[in-house]
Amino acid sequence: MAGWYYHDGKWSDQNPKLLGPADHAFWLSSIIFDGARSFGGLAPDLDRHCQRSIVSARKLGLAPKQTADEVEALCREGIRRFPREAELYIRPMFFATDGWIGPNPDSTDFVLAVYESPMPPPGSMKICLSSFRRPARDMATTDAKASGLYPNSGRALNEAVAKGFDNAVMLDPAGNVAELCTSNIWFAKDGVAVTPAANGTFLNGITRQRVATLLREAGVAVEERSVTYAELLAADEIFTTGNFGKVQPITRIEDRDLQPGPIYAKARALYWQFAETANVF
Repeated sequence: MAGWYYHDGKWSDQNPKLLGPADHAFWLSSIIFDGARSFGGLAPDLDRHCQRSIVSARKLGLAPKQTADEVEALCREGIRRFPREAELYIRPMFFATDGWIGPNPDSTDFVLAVYESPMPPPGSMKICLSSFRRPARDMATTDAKASGLYPNSGRALNEAVAKGFDNAVMLDPAGNVAELCTSNIWFAKDGVAVTPAANGTFLNGITRQRVATLLREAGVAVEERSVTYAELLAADEIFTTGNFGKVQPITRIEDRDLQPGPIYAKARALYWQFAETANVF
């Protein structure tokens, strides 16, 4: 992939080799990342993604030497290294190189990856129920975008794909809907947009928060509450929000086909209108 990488005060167009088997992050996963997007010279909510990278690092016991503003400035510098029309993934990361079981905060390092990654068009997405659940907040660092959380989501995704689906619904420890393997989930019923309440078992996505605000400002009723899987099965429409694809329709759940609905369409249109205000150049 075409990309630019920032580490230790320098930019490189080659993927830097930063870790070895003696480094804490390599064998004990003291790594956090955040993911933002740029497309058409726009980078919606870039500031919030950079702020969250600092919060996530601290939640994991790291001690970032950069501020959120400094991370954002580097992200913008990286974006400007590409043509305006480029579709990019922006990934600031903090990691530790020293420590025993817990990381040594003083060993915290930083790397930024900015690389080409096309925006997926709205298409079809088939989902099922996963046999794997999200952990509770006292079981894992669910309040951080920690790399160590993703193997569980990965095996849930692999399970779904093996069954012929594209993604899966993961429940929380109480048996309520948490999220998809890769993003937050929404459904609509009788004109109301519903998404699981952020209860500490999954990341309260920045795109999720943005879409909830935009829908409410547009007069759409939004409920953030406990959601059962049975409610998804009976929904009028289902869609997903996340940084990678922003707002995407879900067109099948188990053996039931769905059509992209009016609330999904409004959420996507409102998000793209908002994104137009986030000019980088």
